[in-house]
Amino acid sequence: MFLTLALLRKGIPGKQWIGKYRRPRAVTMAMKRNMVKHLEREAANEYWLSRPFMTKEQEWGHAAERRQQNWQRFKESKISNFPQHKSIADHLSHLQISKTWSS
Repeated sequence: MFLTLALLRKGIPGKQWIGKYRRPRAVTMAMKRNMVKHLEREAANEYWLSRPFMTKEQEWGHAAERRQQNWQRFKESKISNFPQHKSIADHLSHLQISKTWSS
């Protein structure tokens, strides 16, 4: 029965590019070339990553001074954008509270 169904079935059920019984994509020369380029690039990356620029001892704290300067510069920029302090008299000066009816 299964052999008969396999032999007599025409095409792929449902959408041909998705699903469990999808049609397999043909592998082209461009796809092979792109995969080889990708693998070569990955091998080159692994080569350079396997040879560190600095040792662990050199790497420890090498950028502490620069990070501190960046933090100070950031704090100063935030403080410089902060508005000036205002007293309650500045806020209420438009009310003219000292003026009387008689004057």
